[in-house]
Amino acid sequence: MTTADPVDAVMALPALPKRASTAEQAAETLRRQIADGKLPPGTKLREEAVAAALTISRNTVREAFRLLAHQRLVEHALHRGVYVRTVTAADVRDIYETRRLIQPLGIDAALRDSDVRDALTARVATATEAAEREDWDAVGTADIDFHRVLVEACGSTHITAMFEHVLAELRLAFLLMPDHQDLHQPYIEGNRRIATLLDAGDRAGALAELRAYLDAAEAQLLGVIIEAPGEAD
Repeated sequence: MTTADPVDAVMALPALPKRASTAEQAAETLRRQIADGKLPPGTKLREEAVAAALTISRNTVREAFRLLAHQRLVEHALHRGVYVRTVTAADVRDIYETRRLIQPLGIDAALRDSDVRDALTARVATATEAAEREDWDAVGTADIDFHRVLVEACGSTHITAMFEHVLAELRLAFLLMPDHQDLHQPYIEGNRRIATLLDAGDRAGALAELRAYLDAAEAQLLGVIIEAPGEAD
């Protein structure tokens, strides 16, 4: 009688179903609250209060905080607790430098795929409709979705995951802007021009428009952050 090779026996086991952990669900709930501005930068997140509100254990809350810290949405202050991060000028520069490296890859991917171009055009239409309703937060969401589609077109799970972290941190920066219409409205036409140039097969034009978009958005955010008290770098 022979015994099964232990490696073969393990490999024969069925895969476990994928499902989000309670900590991941708690982190996602807090992430949405942060993105929606309901937990603005500087807000202290009290472990016991979050545990009671979400009816989860404090250990689970601590794990959710660790997940959010990994995404740079919260920070632990020594002897003071956990706070929603306040984005600095250096953070904004880093966000946009990362975007300049990653997003041109999406331009090439979109040129190869008409479905991606259709999706980009649809996001512009969604932003336009939201602007007509003067729902500037929805305009901002459509703007982020436009650039998410562009990056997802690369087909790399690693690049997409990296970009999601960038977008989450970008939301924190958006919350510092006093006028959301002033923040989001100009970029509807910028995205429209990118989509139009892609439909025309104009790679150089689309790249130039993307660079102009990123330069303008970075300058706008830096203008607010650097002028704020305590930010002078």
